[in-house]
Amino acid sequence: MSTDRYQSPLSERYASKEMQYIFSPDMKFRTWRKLWIALAETEKDLGLNITQEQIDELKAHAEDINYDVAKAREKEVRHDVMSHVYAYGVQCPKAKGIIHLGATSCYVGDNTDIIVMTRALELVKKKLVNVIKELADFADKYKAQPTLAFTHFQPAQPTSVGKRATLWMQEFCLDLEDLDHVLSHMKLLGSKGTTGTQASFLELFDGNQEIIDKIDPMIAEKMGFQECYPVSGQTYSRKVDTRVANVLAGIAASAHKMSNDIRLLQHLKEVEEPFEKGQIGSSAMAYKRNPMRSERIASLARYVMIDALNPAITSATQWFERTLDDSANKRLSIPEGFLAVDGILDLCLNVVDGLVVYPKVIEKRLMSELPFMATENIMMDAVKAGGDRQELHEKIRVLSMEAGRNVKVEGGENNLLELIAADPAFNMTLEDLRKTMEPSRYIGRSREQVEAFLKNVIELVLKENEELLGMKAEIHV
Repeated sequence: MSTDRYQSPLSERYASKEMQYIFSPDMKFRTWRKLWIALAETEKDLGLNITQEQIDELKAHAEDINYDVAKAREKEVRHDVMSHVYAYGVQCPKAKGIIHLGATSCYVGDNTDIIVMTRALELVKKKLVNVIKELADFADKYKAQPTLAFTHFQPAQPTSVGKRATLWMQEFCLDLEDLDHVLSHMKLLGSKGTTGTQASFLELFDGNQEIIDKIDPMIAEKMGFQECYPVSGQTYSRKVDTRVANVLAGIAASAHKMSNDIRLLQHLKEVEEPFEKGQIGSSAMAYKRNPMRSERIASLARYVMIDALNPAITSATQWFERTLDDSANKRLSIPEGFLAVDGILDLCLNVVDGLVVYPKVIEKRLMSELPFMATENIMMDAVKAGGDRQELHEKIRVLSMEAGRNVKVEGGENNLLELIAADPAFNMTLEDLRKTMEPSRYIGRSREQVEAFLKNVIELVLKENEELLGMKAEIHV
């Protein structure tokens, strides 16, 4: 590793080798050569004077890119595509004259961008599906574990630990739906020339419209795509980048929400992210167990959500058939958005897989608040025993405020049950009241909702993506 120049944290600390390769020079320039071979084969099949010997020569050097020649040439001509055309020609003297025939730079540049984004979306999908699987296992395990729920981060009617996890899972499922839609609609630019009119091919094929109509479908098939965008300027519409970045931002937002919840739960000591034996939580406070992985998820997620503005603004400000102010921005915003989401999903996999739940702490907090939440049931039982509903409602209101004062002002325990037992209007003993304090009575249909969600939604998602399951994440720091 070079220590005398800037290194991107996304590649050094966060993103996987798989995602880094997708956006590597090797992937890019090997794809350029595959596209040049596809174009030459298509032109040969459609009748141009291109020989099989030339095609074979191109294929023989598809992988061994002579970077030194291309780099030296680019210093002279200041054009990356023409530098690589030249370098390829040096290796393929017989095919030199037909490389890039009829094409413009965007033929290799834009088609490669689509191919790279498609491969990257496929990797993101794989990791997202595995995050959903880990959350499903967690939700199933804790589907009946009562826990205090919060609205406004104030104690509210109880839920279950597993039910809360389904909320995270459902958001990731929405992201998966969006990802699948965008992935299934990815199309190549094809080969349409400098302004998208295919004028160069009219010249090459003597104006034969039927032959020209076959070019894009043939190239798409050779590159593993169903079709090309039907119309374009010089580039594919930058709206495509916007759609892709929005999917990434959606995943980031879902991960951010989950990580925030985990951070708050770790503060409450109810749930804790993995903490390794030799891990240091704080340089000053040796006892601390900071939720650093969840914090990193949130940190990277904010970057991705803001990064989605780049393609949107680029798309909005393209002039007519194209301007080049998209290029430098795309080189940053698209790869780094993917690298960051890749790191986020690896962290999500790692955190969910190792989440630690502390039932005793959860129960203690729940029981400290449960008397307030049980007042409706207590009141109904007292009414059944002959009490007046309106009178009892007012008494419970007053006693609840007294118990709340004992907790918040005096620092005492919640003594609401004792106060109610001491009031003859309720005609209930402390023992009777304590029988109402079974937490499972207050979680509603949490267990049943988890089971139904896993069966009716998640099982189908996992079955449809069965071939993607089974991965474990590695995090670097």
